[in-house]
Amino acid sequence: MDRERELGERFWRALKSDRTVMLGLAGVEDGHSQPMTAQLDGDGGDGPVWFFSARDTDFVRQLGTGRRAVAHFAARDHQLFGSLDGTLTPSNDRAMIERLWNPFVAAWYEGGKDDPKLQLLRFDPERVQVWLNERGVFAAVKLLLGRDPKKEYAGKTADLDLPPRTA
Repeated sequence: MDRERELGERFWRALKSDRTVMLGLAGVEDGHSQPMTAQLDGDGGDGPVWFFSARDTDFVRQLGTGRRAVAHFAARDHQLFGSLDGTLTPSNDRAMIERLWNPFVAAWYEGGKDDPKLQLLRFDPERVQVWLNERGVFAAVKLLLGRDPKKEYAGKTADLDLPPRTA
C-alpha cells in the first residue's frame, strides 16, 4: 500500500509540474481526445482537476451539463504515465477562476476573467492508474543479465480509487 501511495504522490507532483493531458469525453460520436492544460488547486492528490476552455468549442458543447471523461498523462521525461477516469462538468466557480487565473490563461481570453466565452471545467477523478517506465539502457542491461521483466516491473504500477467528491 505504501508503494501505491508513493506512486500516487509522484503522479500528482508530475501532473502539477507538466500539466498537459489528453482529455476526452465518453460516449461522444467522434471519441477524440484533445490536449488541455490541467490546473490543480493545491497539491492535487484526489482532484478536482480544472481546465479553462471556451463555451463555443465542440468539446464544451458535447460536454453539455457534464459526462464521464478520461484524461491521459505522460510526464515530460516519459518516466511516468497516468490515466484518470471521472466526471467532467462545466463550472462557474468565480473563486476558482480567480485562484487559477494566470498570464498563460489570460492570453486566450480577450475579455479576461469576464470574457463571455470563458468556461471553467471541473474534472473529478474517481480512479487513477499510474505506470512507471524504466525503459532504456538500464532496463536492457537487466534483461541481458537474465532478469524477468515481469518481476522487475512489479511495484511500478498503481490503481488508485479516489473517494467520491461533491461539488
